[in-house]
Amino acid sequence: MSRKASFLLIILCFVAAVLSGCAQNTEREAEGSDAAVAITHIRQLVAADNKTARTIMWEAKVKQPYTLEYRLKGSKDIKAVQAADSSFTDKDSVIQYTARLDSLAPGSTYEYRINTAKNKGQWHKLHMEAGAGFTALIFPDSQSADYSGWQQLARTAYQRHPNSAFYVNMGDLVDNGQDASQWRAWFNSVSVFSDALPLAPVIGNHEAYSLEWKECLPASYTHLFNVPQNGLAKYPNQFYSFDYGPVHFVVLDTNFPEMKNFQPALLADELPWLEKDLAASRAKWKVVLMHRDIFRYGFGPESGREQTQTHLLDFSYQLLPVFEKYKVDAVLTAHLHTYRRRVPLQNFAPAPQGAGITYILTGVAGDVRYPKLWGDFALDAATAPKPETSNYMTLKADEQALEFKAFLPDGRRFDEVKLTK
Repeated sequence: MSRKASFLLIILCFVAAVLSGCAQNTEREAEGSDAAVAITHIRQLVAADNKTARTIMWEAKVKQPYTLEYRLKGSKDIKAVQAADSSFTDKDSVIQYTARLDSLAPGSTYEYRINTAKNKGQWHKLHMEAGAGFTALIFPDSQSADYSGWQQLARTAYQRHPNSAFYVNMGDLVDNGQDASQWRAWFNSVSVFSDALPLAPVIGNHEAYSLEWKECLPASYTHLFNVPQNGLAKYPNQFYSFDYGPVHFVVLDTNFPEMKNFQPALLADELPWLEKDLAASRAKWKVVLMHRDIFRYGFGPESGREQTQTHLLDFSYQLLPVFEKYKVDAVLTAHLHTYRRRVPLQNFAPAPQGAGITYILTGVAGDVRYPKLWGDFALDAATAPKPETSNYMTLKADEQALEFKAFLPDGRRFDEVKLTK
């Protein structure tokens, strides 16, 4: 080959390489990216009926119109909805958007992306409930001084249970509900799965604290999580219910002490709503999720405090009869940062064999711990290993059984209970 021919071949190879690179870049641009549309903290939220509906929310750097496109996975038939501007100001201003999807196909896997007028976001997974059995992840209080531990627990739990249908955070998601930096830390912690795994949030008392550590309306929480709109309009996004598979879930607001100066009728209004909601459900199983536990535990002998007796809280005397009337199967709580599963209870006492409701105090997922604070309790059927560390749970449900399991951060199971009927 002549020198001229060799030089020409080199030039042709260079041009081919450049064109190939351009093609790859064009392909990547066509795929889109969330950075290109300037959005973060993408999250799915459960809907009242998760076979056909879902809510998607995200935060943005600037205000501009957003469109959410979605399609069945592998399909070229793309549909679109216009996102609603759901921005708000608490102590800080947050630019965010909400898109509600409905009329989706049960059991189908979709993809969605978020677009601006000029750019397209990347595709995210959206899987619809099929109406069959499922497994859900349950996280207790994640409030922290340093959210790195919560991040590791949440992400590791998801890695161990990648086929989970949705996840629950049992309240006190953050330590201070008006601290925007803590919300950013919380969202960053779950960012590897929050775009694809729906969240069922539970409001906690720490969502109702101002930066001055005074009680306040939980404005950030109620704006950040547009849950199913089947609660009462007077209390937007504070309590709601949803169905998943054979289970009807009721999510309650138990911030009665914090809201006494802002929403003094919270319990009085929530009770008839609860009765109506439970009465209307024909689900095989009924599960209640609420932040405050039904008991106030007494201090233990190693607490350094005057020992006190464990006792039922005042609101428990109003809630528990409703749970029993409508045959609730299990009640999950949080707040005390300790894991306790009680013997089944009925009429405020241990139930006869084969009867009663299972109450589980779900533990703690953040780094705020109360070592040696709470005493033992005769009704506790199971506790976490001492000294208590963080933990998470799973709920497995089908027509035959409800099964709860509790895990340490390293994946070791330390408690389980299976309910059948």
